Amino acid sequence: MATAAEPHLMARLRSMVWGPAEFVGPPPLRLTAQGILAGCLAAVAIIGSTVAGAWYGITGLAAGEGGLVCAALLVLYLCGVRAGRALVGAAAVLAVSLALQAPQAAAGFVLAERGRVESVVVVSVEGGPADVSGSGRYLCSVIDRNGVPMKVRIWRGCERTTRPGDAITVVYDVAGRVPPRGAEGGGSALDALSGLGGWLAGLVSACVVAVVRSYRLSVPDRGDRPSP
Repeated sequence: MATAAEPHLMARLRSMVWGPAEFVGPPPLRLTAQGILAGCLAAVAIIGSTVAGAWYGITGLAAGEGGLVCAALLVLYLCGVRAGRALVGAAAVLAVSLALQAPQAAAGFVLAERGRVESVVVVSVEGGPADVSGSGRYLCSVIDRNGVPMKVRIWRGCERTTRPGDAITVVYDVAGRVPPRGAEGGGSALDALSGLGGWLAGLVSACVVAVVRSYRLSVPDRGDRPSP
């Protein structure tokens, strides 16, 4: 009896982990479109909420907390369509990673849109390969043209050869909602978000696979549903 039940148990376990995928041939077009829509909406919500937070100075959103909420809502949706647990987990990891990467990209977006370039003077240089933080970056403390120290240390443009008294260029937010950073070659606002492209593509792909593989020919009885 135990031997006869093993194939059924393994099939059920595989269905729980990877989704039942009870179709033959190409995946249903409706589910493919549903997965693309879910992934795109989640990505737009994660990135958009972070950009809005940076633009309007809403600390929680700018730090990515809103993006993490959007990631949680995506996971709830995938669980609601009874996607495979492993695929839900993969989508969750990608969504959270996107939410954690978005704040830096959002700050770059704001600076590209309304940033102003200014030359500042280096007063001290710290860090480098021997720095205990392990980042390997050189950090410059600087003062603006009025002699006022900037609250943040600059690493873009701060190099091994930089010395106190040298001038470096920074870009700052005229609204004061995003910290200044070392100026880089004039990229556009979209260039600032381009680094998120890989995370976005991975998230949409994971959502498509998860939703498509959730396809069932029949709705299981309530008693057959696995416990959460």
